[in-house]
Amino acid sequence: MELTDKKQAQFTPDPDLKLMDQVHQVLRYHHYAYRTEQTYCNWIVKFIRFHGGMTHPGSLGKRELEAFLSDLATRQQVAAATQRQAMNALLFLYDKVLHRPLKELIEPVKAHKRLPLPVVMTKTEVKAVLTNMHRKHQLMAGLLYGGGLRLLECVRLCTKDLDFSRNRIYIYTAKGGKQRTTLLPQSLKAQLKMQVEQVRALHDHDLSRGYGAVYLPPSLTRKYPMATREFIWQYVFPSKKRSRDPRSNAVRRHHVLESGLQKAVHSAVQRSGIDKWISCHTFRHSFATHLLEQGVNIRIVQELMGHASVKTTEIYIHVMDRDINKLQSPLDALEAEADPRDNRH
Repeated sequence: MELTDKKQAQFTPDPDLKLMDQVHQVLRYHHYAYRTEQTYCNWIVKFIRFHGGMTHPGSLGKRELEAFLSDLATRQQVAAATQRQAMNALLFLYDKVLHRPLKELIEPVKAHKRLPLPVVMTKTEVKAVLTNMHRKHQLMAGLLYGGGLRLLECVRLCTKDLDFSRNRIYIYTAKGGKQRTTLLPQSLKAQLKMQVEQVRALHDHDLSRGYGAVYLPPSLTRKYPMATREFIWQYVFPSKKRSRDPRSNAVRRHHVLESGLQKAVHSAVQRSGIDKWISCHTFRHSFATHLLEQGVNIRIVQELMGHASVKTTEIYIHVMDRDINKLQSPLDALEAEADPRDNRH
Protein backbone atom coordinates (compact mmCIF):
# COMPACT_ATOMS: atom_id res chain seq x y z
CA MET A 1 0.00 0.00 0.00
CA GLU A 2 1.50 3.30 -1.00
CA LEU A 3 0.80 6.81 -2.15
CA THR A 4 1.94 7.82 -5.61
CA ASP A 5 1.85 11.34 -7.07
CA LYS A 6 0.79 13.83 -4.38
CA LYS A 7 -1.51 15.63 -6.81
CA GLN A 8 -3.43 12.46 -7.50
CA ALA A 9 -2.93 11.01 -3.99
CA GLN A 10 -3.90 7.59 -5.35
CA PHE A 11 -4.11 4.81 -2.79
CA THR A 12 -3.05 1.40 -4.01
CA PRO A 13 -4.97 -1.43 -2.31
CA ASP A 14 -3.29 -4.64 -1.21
CA PRO A 15 -2.88 -6.73 -4.41
CA ASP A 16 -3.15 -9.96 -2.42
CA LEU A 17 -6.74 -9.16 -1.43
CA LYS A 18 -9.80 -10.17 -3.42
CA LEU A 19 -11.47 -7.48 -5.51
CA MET A 20 -14.32 -6.67 -3.11
CA ASP A 21 -11.90 -6.60 -0.16
CA GLN A 22 -9.84 -4.10 -2.14
CA VAL A 23 -12.97 -1.99 -2.71
CA HIS A 24 -13.71 -2.00 1.04
CA GLN A 25 -10.10 -1.05 1.77
CA VAL A 26 -10.10 1.93 -0.62
CA LEU A 27 -13.51 3.16 0.51
CA ARG A 28 -12.36 3.17 4.12
CA TYR A 29 -9.09 4.87 3.22
CA HIS A 30 -11.09 7.74 1.70
CA HIS A 31 -13.41 7.82 4.76
CA TYR A 32 -16.61 7.05 2.90
CA ALA A 33 -19.67 6.61 5.10
CA TYR A 34 -20.54 3.03 5.98
CA ARG A 35 -23.87 3.27 4.14
CA THR A 36 -22.09 4.52 1.03
CA GLU A 37 -19.65 1.63 1.34
CA GLN A 38 -22.51 -0.86 1.41
CA THR A 39 -24.29 0.81 -1.50
CA TYR A 40 -21.21 1.03 -3.74
CA CYS A 41 -20.28 -2.59 -3.05
CA ASN A 42 -23.81 -3.75 -3.92
CA TRP A 43 -23.70 -1.96 -7.27
CA ILE A 44 -20.27 -3.35 -8.12
CA VAL A 45 -21.45 -6.90 -7.35
CA LYS A 46 -24.56 -6.38 -9.50
CA PHE A 47 -22.38 -5.11 -12.35
CA ILE A 48 -20.15 -8.21 -12.18
CA ARG A 49 -23.16 -10.56 -12.05
CA PHE A 50 -24.78 -8.74 -14.98
CA HIS A 51 -21.79 -9.76 -17.11
CA GLY A 52 -21.83 -13.40 -16.08
CA GLY A 53 -20.20 -13.21 -12.68
CA MET A 54 -16.88 -14.68 -13.85
CA THR A 55 -15.26 -11.75 -15.66
CA HIS A 56 -13.03 -9.39 -13.72
CA PRO A 57 -14.09 -5.72 -14.13
CA GLY A 58 -10.54 -4.96 -15.25
CA SER A 59 -11.35 -6.80 -18.48
CA LEU A 60 -14.52 -4.74 -19.02
CA GLY A 61 -14.83 -1.17 -20.17
CA LYS A 62 -17.04 1.62 -21.49
CA ARG A 63 -19.31 -0.62 -23.56
CA GLU A 64 -20.04 -2.98 -20.66
CA LEU A 65 -20.71 -0.10 -18.28
CA GLU A 66 -23.17 1.47 -20.71
CA ALA A 67 -24.93 -1.87 -21.21
CA PHE A 68 -25.41 -2.32 -17.45
CA LEU A 69 -26.57 1.26 -16.85
CA SER A 70 -28.89 1.17 -19.85
CA ASP A 71 -30.47 -2.05 -18.58
CA LEU A 72 -31.24 -0.28 -15.30
CA ALA A 73 -33.10 2.42 -17.21
CA THR A 74 -34.90 0.31 -19.84
CA ARG A 75 -35.65 -3.09 -18.31
CA GLN A 76 -35.61 -2.30 -14.59
CA GLN A 77 -36.92 1.26 -15.06
CA VAL A 78 -35.08 2.69 -12.07
CA ALA A 79 -35.21 6.40 -11.21
CA ALA A 80 -32.58 8.77 -12.59
CA ALA A 81 -31.03 9.19 -9.13
CA THR A 82 -30.65 5.40 -8.79
CA GLN A 83 -28.94 5.13 -12.16
CA ARG A 84 -26.62 7.99 -11.25
CA GLN A 85 -25.77 6.29 -7.95
CA ALA A 86 -24.85 3.08 -9.79
CA MET A 87 -22.67 5.01 -12.24
CA ASN A 88 -20.84 6.80 -9.40
CA ALA A 89 -20.10 3.44 -7.76
CA LEU A 90 -18.63 2.01 -10.97
CA LEU A 91 -16.62 5.14 -11.75
CA PHE A 92 -15.18 4.87 -8.23
CA LEU A 93 -14.23 1.25 -8.91
CA TYR A 94 -12.35 2.07 -12.10
CA ASP A 95 -10.77 5.30 -10.90
CA LYS A 96 -9.83 4.61 -7.26
CA VAL A 97 -9.53 0.81 -7.08
CA LEU A 98 -8.44 -0.39 -10.53
CA HIS A 99 -6.67 2.89 -11.41
CA ARG A 100 -8.22 2.76 -14.88
CA PRO A 101 -10.17 6.02 -15.08
CA LEU A 102 -12.53 5.95 -18.05
CA LYS A 103 -11.44 8.76 -20.35
CA GLU A 104 -14.44 8.37 -22.65
CA LEU A 105 -17.79 9.83 -21.71
CA ILE A 106 -20.24 7.22 -20.44
CA GLU A 107 -23.47 7.58 -22.43
CA PRO A 108 -26.05 5.00 -21.35
CA VAL A 109 -29.76 5.24 -22.03
CA LYS A 110 -30.91 7.84 -19.53
CA ALA A 111 -33.40 6.87 -16.86
CA HIS A 112 -36.53 8.99 -16.82
CA LYS A 113 -36.23 11.82 -14.32
CA ARG A 114 -39.42 12.05 -12.32
CA LEU A 115 -40.36 15.17 -10.42
CA PRO A 116 -43.55 14.23 -8.59
CA LEU A 117 -45.21 16.78 -6.35
CA PRO A 118 -44.49 16.07 -2.68
CA VAL A 119 -47.23 14.60 -0.52
CA VAL A 120 -48.20 17.11 2.17
CA MET A 121 -50.41 16.70 5.22
CA THR A 122 -52.76 19.37 6.49
CA LYS A 123 -52.18 20.64 10.02
CA THR A 124 -55.19 18.60 11.16
CA GLU A 125 -53.70 15.45 9.63
CA VAL A 126 -50.31 16.11 11.23
CA LYS A 127 -51.98 16.44 14.62
CA ALA A 128 -53.98 13.25 14.06
CA VAL A 129 -50.88 11.23 13.16
CA LEU A 130 -48.87 12.57 16.10
CA THR A 131 -51.76 11.87 18.47
CA ASN A 132 -51.73 8.23 17.38
CA MET A 133 -48.04 7.86 18.22
CA HIS A 134 -46.51 7.24 21.62
CA ARG A 135 -43.57 8.40 23.70
CA LYS A 136 -40.21 8.43 21.94
CA HIS A 137 -41.61 7.93 18.43
CA GLN A 138 -44.05 10.79 18.93
CA LEU A 139 -41.16 13.01 20.03
CA MET A 140 -39.05 12.03 17.02
CA ALA A 141 -41.92 12.62 14.58
CA GLY A 142 -42.51 15.98 16.26
CA LEU A 143 -38.91 16.93 15.47
CA LEU A 144 -39.32 15.85 11.84
CA TYR A 145 -42.30 18.17 11.50
CA GLY A 146 -41.28 20.96 13.88
CA GLY A 147 -37.75 21.33 12.51
CA GLY A 148 -37.99 19.93 9.00
CA LEU A 149 -35.51 17.15 9.78
CA ARG A 150 -34.79 14.18 7.59
CA LEU A 151 -35.14 10.76 9.20
CA LEU A 152 -31.39 10.13 9.45
CA GLU A 153 -30.76 13.65 10.73
CA CYS A 154 -33.17 12.95 13.56
CA VAL A 155 -31.75 9.59 14.68
CA ARG A 156 -28.17 10.94 14.45
CA LEU A 157 -28.78 13.94 16.69
CA CYS A 158 -26.26 14.30 19.54
CA THR A 159 -27.01 15.99 22.85
CA LYS A 160 -24.73 18.89 21.90
CA ASP A 161 -26.87 19.58 18.81
CA LEU A 162 -29.80 20.83 20.92
CA ASP A 163 -29.63 24.50 21.95
CA PHE A 164 -32.49 24.96 24.42
CA SER A 165 -31.61 28.58 25.23
CA ARG A 166 -31.90 29.72 21.60
CA ASN A 167 -34.47 27.17 20.42
CA ARG A 168 -32.13 25.88 17.73
CA ILE A 169 -31.15 22.48 16.37
CA TYR A 170 -27.74 22.20 14.73
CA ILE A 171 -27.52 19.62 11.95
CA TYR A 172 -23.95 18.47 11.34
CA THR A 173 -24.76 15.29 9.40
CA ALA A 174 -27.03 16.69 6.70
CA LYS A 175 -27.32 15.25 3.22
CA GLY A 176 -24.16 15.72 1.17
CA GLY A 177 -22.04 16.48 4.24
CA LYS A 178 -23.66 19.91 4.68
CA GLN A 179 -24.46 21.68 7.93
CA ARG A 180 -27.38 23.90 8.86
CA THR A 181 -29.43 25.32 11.71
CA THR A 182 -33.16 24.83 12.10
CA LEU A 183 -35.93 25.39 14.64
CA LEU A 184 -36.29 23.58 17.95
CA PRO A 185 -40.04 23.53 18.67
CA GLN A 186 -40.70 25.10 22.06
CA SER A 187 -43.59 22.70 22.61
CA LEU A 188 -41.07 19.82 22.65
CA LYS A 189 -38.49 21.37 24.97
CA ALA A 190 -39.75 19.72 28.16
CA GLN A 191 -39.90 16.28 26.54
CA LEU A 192 -36.47 16.71 24.95
CA LYS A 193 -34.92 17.74 28.27
CA MET A 194 -36.36 14.62 29.88
CA GLN A 195 -35.00 12.53 27.01
CA VAL A 196 -31.54 14.06 27.41
CA GLU A 197 -31.57 13.27 31.13
CA GLN A 198 -32.49 9.66 30.35
CA VAL A 199 -29.55 9.54 27.94
CA ARG A 200 -27.29 10.91 30.67
CA ALA A 201 -28.37 8.16 33.09
CA LEU A 202 -27.85 5.49 30.41
CA HIS A 203 -24.43 6.90 29.56
CA ASP A 204 -23.36 6.86 33.22
CA HIS A 205 -24.53 3.25 33.39
CA ASP A 206 -22.41 2.34 30.34
CA LEU A 207 -19.35 4.14 31.73
CA SER A 208 -19.61 2.24 34.99
CA ARG A 209 -19.30 -1.00 33.00
CA GLY A 210 -16.35 0.10 30.87
CA TYR A 211 -18.34 1.19 27.82
CA GLY A 212 -19.90 4.56 26.94
CA ALA A 213 -18.13 5.28 23.65
CA VAL A 214 -19.85 6.39 20.44
CA TYR A 215 -18.57 6.57 16.87
CA LEU A 216 -16.72 9.72 15.86
CA PRO A 217 -14.84 10.48 12.63
CA PRO A 218 -11.26 9.12 12.77
CA SER A 219 -9.70 12.59 12.47
CA LEU A 220 -11.65 13.83 15.49
CA THR A 221 -10.86 10.69 17.48
CA ARG A 222 -7.12 11.13 16.84
CA LYS A 223 -7.23 14.76 17.95
CA TYR A 224 -9.45 14.16 20.98
CA PRO A 225 -8.98 10.51 22.07
CA MET A 226 -11.37 10.82 25.05
CA ALA A 227 -14.15 12.59 23.12
CA THR A 228 -15.93 9.33 22.24
CA ARG A 229 -16.87 8.86 25.91
CA GLU A 230 -18.01 12.43 26.55
CA PHE A 231 -21.72 13.03 27.14
CA ILE A 232 -22.07 15.77 24.51
CA TRP A 233 -21.40 13.24 21.73
CA GLN A 234 -24.02 10.74 22.90
CA TYR A 235 -27.04 10.20 20.67
CA VAL A 236 -30.32 11.81 21.75
CA PHE A 237 -32.09 8.62 20.70
CA PRO A 238 -29.70 5.79 21.58
CA SER A 239 -30.26 2.12 20.87
CA LYS A 240 -31.47 -0.08 23.72
CA LYS A 241 -28.55 -2.45 23.23
CA ARG A 242 -24.86 -1.99 22.56
CA SER A 243 -23.53 -3.35 19.26
CA ARG A 244 -20.23 -4.19 17.61
CA ASP A 245 -18.93 -1.80 14.96
CA PRO A 246 -18.60 -3.75 11.65
CA ARG A 247 -15.45 -1.82 10.75
CA SER A 248 -13.43 -1.40 13.96
CA ASN A 249 -15.02 -4.28 15.90
CA ALA A 250 -15.42 -1.91 18.86
CA VAL A 251 -18.47 -2.32 21.11
CA ARG A 252 -20.48 0.91 21.23
CA ARG A 253 -24.02 2.17 21.72
CA HIS A 254 -25.36 3.26 18.35
CA HIS A 255 -28.48 5.32 17.64
CA VAL A 256 -31.89 3.73 17.18
CA LEU A 257 -32.72 2.13 13.84
CA GLU A 258 -34.73 4.22 11.39
CA SER A 259 -37.12 1.34 10.80
CA GLY A 260 -38.65 1.75 14.27
CA LEU A 261 -39.91 5.26 13.53
CA GLN A 262 -40.93 4.29 10.00
CA LYS A 263 -43.15 1.50 11.32
CA ALA A 264 -44.60 3.76 14.01
CA VAL A 265 -45.54 6.42 11.44
CA HIS A 266 -47.11 3.82 9.16
CA SER A 267 -49.23 2.42 12.00
CA ALA A 268 -50.26 5.90 13.16
CA VAL A 269 -51.38 6.86 9.65
CA GLN A 270 -53.52 3.74 9.42
CA ARG A 271 -55.12 4.42 12.81
CA SER A 272 -55.78 8.01 11.75
CA GLY A 273 -57.71 6.85 8.67
CA ILE A 274 -55.77 9.18 6.34
CA ASP A 275 -55.81 8.02 2.71
CA LYS A 276 -52.45 9.44 1.67
CA TRP A 277 -49.05 7.88 1.03
CA ILE A 278 -47.38 9.26 4.17
CA SER A 279 -43.84 8.47 5.26
CA CYS A 280 -41.38 10.05 7.69
CA HIS A 281 -40.27 12.43 4.93
CA THR A 282 -43.83 13.72 4.58
CA PHE A 283 -43.35 15.58 7.88
CA ARG A 284 -40.44 17.48 6.33
CA HIS A 285 -42.51 18.33 3.25
CA SER A 286 -45.31 19.54 5.50
CA PHE A 287 -42.89 21.68 7.54
CA ALA A 288 -41.77 23.62 4.45
CA THR A 289 -45.27 23.94 2.99
CA HIS A 290 -46.86 25.20 6.21
CA LEU A 291 -44.10 27.79 6.69
CA LEU A 292 -44.75 29.14 3.21
CA GLU A 293 -48.48 29.24 3.93
CA GLN A 294 -47.68 31.33 7.02
CA GLY A 295 -45.97 33.88 4.77
CA VAL A 296 -42.36 33.01 5.68
CA ASN A 297 -39.92 34.18 3.03
CA ILE A 298 -38.95 31.35 0.69
CA ARG A 299 -35.24 32.13 1.17
CA ILE A 300 -35.59 31.50 4.90
CA VAL A 301 -37.40 28.23 4.23
CA GLN A 302 -34.61 27.28 1.82
CA GLU A 303 -32.03 27.87 4.56
CA LEU A 304 -33.99 25.91 7.16
CA MET A 305 -34.41 23.00 4.74
CA GLY A 306 -30.76 23.08 3.68
CA HIS A 307 -31.54 23.29 -0.04
CA ALA A 308 -28.63 24.33 -2.25
CA SER A 309 -30.98 26.00 -4.73
CA VAL A 310 -34.19 27.90 -4.16
CA LYS A 311 -35.65 26.00 -7.11
CA THR A 312 -35.80 22.92 -4.89
CA THR A 313 -37.80 24.88 -2.33
CA GLU A 314 -40.14 26.28 -4.98
CA ILE A 315 -41.73 22.87 -5.51
CA TYR A 316 -43.68 23.42 -2.28
CA ILE A 317 -45.38 26.45 -3.80
CA HIS A 318 -47.30 24.06 -6.05
CA VAL A 319 -48.83 22.16 -3.11
CA MET A 320 -49.38 24.95 -0.59
CA ASP A 321 -52.90 26.11 0.24
CA ARG A 322 -53.45 29.36 -1.63
CA ASP A 323 -57.13 29.85 -0.79
CA ILE A 324 -58.16 27.58 -3.64
CA ASN A 325 -61.22 26.60 -1.62
CA LYS A 326 -62.52 30.13 -2.04
CA LEU A 327 -62.44 29.83 -5.81
CA GLN A 328 -65.35 28.61 -7.86
CA SER A 329 -64.95 26.15 -10.69
CA PRO A 330 -66.02 27.66 -14.05
CA LEU A 331 -68.42 24.73 -14.46
CA ASP A 332 -70.09 25.51 -11.14
CA ALA A 333 -70.34 29.16 -12.13
CA LEU A 334 -71.90 28.17 -15.44
CA GLU A 335 -74.49 26.03 -13.67
CA ALA A 336 -75.29 28.84 -11.24
CA GLU A 337 -75.83 31.32 -14.08
CA ALA A 338 -77.97 28.95 -16.13
CA ASP A 339 -81.55 30.04 -16.74
CA PRO A 340 -83.92 27.95 -14.59
CA ARG A 341 -86.21 27.66 -17.64
CA ASP A 342 -83.44 25.73 -19.42
CA ASN A 343 -83.76 22.97 -16.85
CA ARG A 344 -86.11 20.42 -18.40
CA HIS A 345 -86.24 18.20 -15.34
